[in-house]
Amino acid sequence: MPVDFYKELGVSRSASDDEIKKAYRKLAAQLHPDKNPGDKKSEARFKTVNRAYQALSDSEKRKLYDEFGEEGLREGFNSAAARAYRGGPSPGYRGRRSGGSGSMNVEDLFSSPGNEPPGGGIGDLFGDLFSRAGRRGSSPGGMKGSDIASEVSVDFISALRGAELKLRLQDGGEEITVRVPPGAGDGDKVRIAGHGAPGGYGGPPGDLILNIRVSKHPHFERSGLDLYLDLPITVGEAYRGAKVRVPTPDGAITLTVPKHAQSGQVARLKGRGVKRKTEQGDLYIRFQIKLPVSESDEIEAAVNTLEAAMTGDVRADVHF
Repeated sequence: MPVDFYKELGVSRSASDDEIKKAYRKLAAQLHPDKNPGDKKSEARFKTVNRAYQALSDSEKRKLYDEFGEEGLREGFNSAAARAYRGGPSPGYRGRRSGGSGSMNVEDLFSSPGNEPPGGGIGDLFGDLFSRAGRRGSSPGGMKGSDIASEVSVDFISALRGAELKLRLQDGGEEITVRVPPGAGDGDKVRIAGHGAPGGYGGPPGDLILNIRVSKHPHFERSGLDLYLDLPITVGEAYRGAKVRVPTPDGAITLTVPKHAQSGQVARLKGRGVKRKTEQGDLYIRFQIKLPVSESDEIEAAVNTLEAAMTGDVRADVHF
């Protein structure tokens, strides 16, 4: 379900810039991961509130959001094409229909000029509305073939860094190369022109639409452009503080574990998440204190010492 940015910030659609900023600062202070360690609901809401503020605090982005919703904020969105289509497609355009209505797939409203190699059939994540419209109407009397949908699996790392896949179509035809751009996410689509169903009456073939399915990583989780990692630390590292090595998509870095760190406490590494065109997410580290699994008199004595050092009820603040 689409998110209403105004409702997320608790302001009206006519709110001033100052009202939006004030509402954001209040919510950000309440929801920041450092104040809610281990609370995934607060983390998710914090990201949504940030996304809302980034859109509504920029006058141009706010205009696009008010007119088209969140889709209008995506990279490469063609507002002129969207307005033209909303006013009705040209007579020569044969867009994809759904249930007999004049709806268009949202990917048709995005452009990626210059990404298709000369004479090639490799599409990028989003097609070009007007160039496709011209192709579809270029064969007098001909009907463009239907688009064919399929799926392709990509491993987690390849989706983050980008990859080229060699695919052979099910009909035993030629091998094709598909470029998966860096930062591709689960559910993104790649359009491969000319590899769909044959056209009718001399018309061009349709396109192949590949739905990207990204496999899970054994340690990292992804939410939008942000990454999450549960990082094991020892009791000594948690109590005394320490410097530890942390893997990131750009290579390992050194992270400072604060003194007296607790399990579930979150550290944010800004700009160490997923890179996608001009955007970049963050990496959130959740500390997980690991205890020994073996048993010995020495371990038992150390645990008893730690237990004796605890004061009060550690679950006193746990309630509905």
